[in-house]
Amino acid sequence: MRSQNRSPRISFLTTISSLLLICASAVLAADDGQIDWQKARELLRRQRQGQSLTDEEKAYLGRARQQRAAGRPGRARPQGEGRPQRDQALTGKETTGMIPLPELVDGEYKGQRGGLYGNGKNTPPASHQAAVKKELAEIRPLDADGKPSRDGKIVLLSLGMSNTTQEFSQFKKMADADPNKSPSVVIVDCAQGGQAAAQWAYPEKYRRTNRRTGRQRPSPWVVMDERIKNAGVAAGQVQLVWIKQAEMGPANLGEFPKHARVLQKNIAVILRKLKDRFPNLRIAYLSSRIYAGYAGGPLNPEPYAYESAFSVRWLIEDQIGGKPEFNYDPKKGKVKSPLLLWGPYLWGDGMTPRKSDGLVWKREDLAGDGTHPSQSGRRKVAEMLLRFFKTDVNAGGRFLKRSD
Repeated sequence: MRSQNRSPRISFLTTISSLLLICASAVLAADDGQIDWQKARELLRRQRQGQSLTDEEKAYLGRARQQRAAGRPGRARPQGEGRPQRDQALTGKETTGMIPLPELVDGEYKGQRGGLYGNGKNTPPASHQAAVKKELAEIRPLDADGKPSRDGKIVLLSLGMSNTTQEFSQFKKMADADPNKSPSVVIVDCAQGGQAAAQWAYPEKYRRTNRRTGRQRPSPWVVMDERIKNAGVAAGQVQLVWIKQAEMGPANLGEFPKHARVLQKNIAVILRKLKDRFPNLRIAYLSSRIYAGYAGGPLNPEPYAYESAFSVRWLIEDQIGGKPEFNYDPKKGKVKSPLLLWGPYLWGDGMTPRKSDGLVWKREDLAGDGTHPSQSGRRKVAEMLLRFFKTDVNAGGRFLKRSD
């Protein structure tokens, strides 16, 4: 009797246990193979920019984080393929076959002529070069009110994202230690991590909240003002700026030239804001990205890093062409922009040496993500910046001590 009474109970429990195991297996199977890592990274990007996610998107992102933490990428992968970002970055391309823009003097890239200044030319046209000479002649030490003073300062700023601040902060260390640097020149790094071109152009749209404190991250322009103040200088003394910008996830903006046009427009907005904020700003030196062929994620890989050079060139060409929104000459109307020039061109095709200087970008010059520079990569950019401001004709020797 007792054994007969237990059998149905055991059978019932066994059945329930089997059903639970089947359901659990189904849930795990549903989780495995359903994580789209491109989608997960895009959700993470949106969340970090302070954009709202739906409950479904939050759950999806949470599941992706759990799988990544557990070392389960959640999708079928060919044998030997690594984790979605880190391992792919370590096995990135050592070369792409793309030609540095200054070397592309006779050819084209996707319908665009080469050369830093267009039409295969790497120097500004005569009219623009004359304007450069005139603007450089106006740069002199200024007091806090922006008036000439023997004890005044010439302030050089940086503006950009994480790569920019990593590179420019290294440049500042080297430049401040250089015995040939003029004591009148004050270098202030205003570039900031996580603040790409769109974030600088439209900070009110991309306000982010600190998840630990619950406070909104201040506008990059507010941080810029604080850094200038902390450096002991004033807005009226700012006369030069180095800009290196990019967009986060440019693939989402469309293939070339679409993503490059977005970057161009956002930098144009930044330039107008700079001139409004710093009335004595004379010259903006622009640079595009370093090599990103080792990158394993969507933040800003190739060919987008290479193609960002066209954004810079189009801006300069628009100014040379006389577009009023880039006017720097008060004789031609309202001044809306500083004079635009190329700073150092930083891109090289990985391990293929550049013809001009033999520059190569080794894997160890990039951090683990293949996108940000390592210490050696930062030094390479810093050295190019230092050489540019000390020797380039378009820097006009304003960085150096005067013999008198």
